[in-house]
Amino acid sequence: MQRKEHLSFLTYLLLTAALIATVCLCVCLGSVNIPLAEIGRIIRNVLSRTPQESGVGASIILSVRLPRVLCVALTGASLSVAGAAMQGLLRNPLADGSTLGVSTGASLGAVISIAFGITFPFLPFAGTMVMAILFAFLSLLFILGLTYKLDSSLSTNTIILNGVIFAMFISSIMNIIITFAADRVQHITFWTMGSLQGSDYLDAAVLAVALAAGSLILISNARELNAFAVGEENASHIGVNVKRVKLTVLITVSVLIGVCVSIGGTIGFVGLVTPHMVRMVAGPNHKRLLPLSLFAGAIFLMLADLVARILLNPRELPIGVVTSIVGAIVFVVIFYRSRKRR
Repeated sequence: MQRKEHLSFLTYLLLTAALIATVCLCVCLGSVNIPLAEIGRIIRNVLSRTPQESGVGASIILSVRLPRVLCVALTGASLSVAGAAMQGLLRNPLADGSTLGVSTGASLGAVISIAFGITFPFLPFAGTMVMAILFAFLSLLFILGLTYKLDSSLSTNTIILNGVIFAMFISSIMNIIITFAADRVQHITFWTMGSLQGSDYLDAAVLAVALAAGSLILISNARELNAFAVGEENASHIGVNVKRVKLTVLITVSVLIGVCVSIGGTIGFVGLVTPHMVRMVAGPNHKRLLPLSLFAGAIFLMLADLVARILLNPRELPIGVVTSIVGAIVFVVIFYRSRKRR
């Protein structure tokens, strides 16, 4: 027992060090490379409230790069833990917001809000976010409901097929909406590719609150998600409230995906790639899988964003393009291995 606790502590320590190192790397590198010593001095001056010169480096770090890196890390952690929870709930290693069409559904809600200027009286600045969360939840319910009608066993092939068809249908609707929103086509098109360019500290605060609440809820249901591995019926026999757990996880996942999509657009496959990698190393126990997925997702998306920023410097790729390339390869590998195993 003590050995396991020691290994667990060492794992989290190494991941924390890797996370900090990745943050430093991503803040230093970009279209303009800034030495780590200068970044440390700038941040130290801010924390000590020392008057600071208005240099180019300080402006780049504090106004552009640092808030963006924070948002990227929080988005990666949110999408990763959401993907790990969905895979456990559905007993499906290919389950993810992008493969199930949930991210596309959230994008539809956000695009409707952007194109037609939809706001809510009680949340005038969060119309896009509310619409994205609502459509993500409705999309998830629709896909799972349709799959259950066609195949009560909720097999991998049926879920993925329905998710792909649903995503294609929603993409067609989004194209129709873009046709009627000619003045916002460029903004919507770039946003649907996934990008956290221009993110600010308010976006980071919103993501941090959503991640803190969502991850706490999901991790508190880790034991129940472990029980789902033996099937819903068997889980109910050992005292798991199946309906409550399913609804809790689905709502939490929808909120996390909706918040991420409303701020960063459609960033696919993060929830597929990182939980799979973590599961290969740490095993299927969700008490370890969910927390470790937080770290892995943050690190993976920060590195993907770094590649998007420097690969074609001074041009910048949408981060969703990078994650989709990596995710598509991993998707094929996982699908091939699962088919070969059967």
